[in-house]
Amino acid sequence: MQSYILIILTLFLLVGCASKNLDKTSQWSAQKLYEEARSELNVGNYETAVSIYQKLSSRFPFGKYAQQASLDIAYAHWKNGDSGIALASLDRYNKLYPSQDGSDYALYLRGLINFNENRTLFSSITGEDMAERDAQAGRIAFASFKRLVKNFPETPYREDAIERMRFLRNLLAENEAHVARYYMRRKAYIASLNRSKVILTQYHGTPATEEALALMVAIYRILGLQDLSSDSLRVLKLNYPLSPYLEYEYDPRERGGLPKSLRRQTNTNWNEFNLIKRLKNIVPKGLIED
Repeated sequence: MQSYILIILTLFLLVGCASKNLDKTSQWSAQKLYEEARSELNVGNYETAVSIYQKLSSRFPFGKYAQQASLDIAYAHWKNGDSGIALASLDRYNKLYPSQDGSDYALYLRGLINFNENRTLFSSITGEDMAERDAQAGRIAFASFKRLVKNFPETPYREDAIERMRFLRNLLAENEAHVARYYMRRKAYIASLNRSKVILTQYHGTPATEEALALMVAIYRILGLQDLSSDSLRVLKLNYPLSPYLEYEYDPRERGGLPKSLRRQTNTNWNEFNLIKRLKNIVPKGLIED
């Protein structure tokens, strides 16, 4: 008798455990899964959102809900700090849904992910300068935004993309100047000149153009190429008649080649407040009406 009671109790326990392990989403429709995932996404529960989106994609692999889930998964991974997974998710989206609705957002998000790569919320406080970091991610971001603006002229992300491109262009030019100063300090003068020429050819008109000309004046003089130094000086005077580089000797040990009190300030740290404020509008309104 006792053995029968033990068996019954064991069965009750097994049933209880099984009921606890039941997936409450197992009978949910695609719409229900999507709505729950988006709800979790909107309140910042990114891991939970990804889990539900993945269930949606596996159970209902076709249709607008699955397509939107692919985009939202990428966004959720990025917001959760998994940039690599987010980019891989975008690659998967582009393979599954080439040239379809949402392609503009996928390209915009790719630009954002690279734009913010290796950045911190406190860069403006610590004085960390984005121009002194590896600029590869910035170049990729610029290319993504440029492609977005060219291929999707009516996209709602156009204005923000253009603003970020302007910032990135200045940033990439400043990065070239930073590297040019580095080479000059190590007396690698030809390498430094080449970096300065990149600024003049690819980033002409950015604030770094003035420094590039001043640097060329100094290096050509060091190399004994007086004619080239004079030509560079003439161009500097023509374009920047009030330039402090006309009065003060270029010093590669200083950022900008000048003491801080003399050089013009160029913004090379993106305003994080603007970014945070815009994030509320970054998630696409959707291929599906919410």
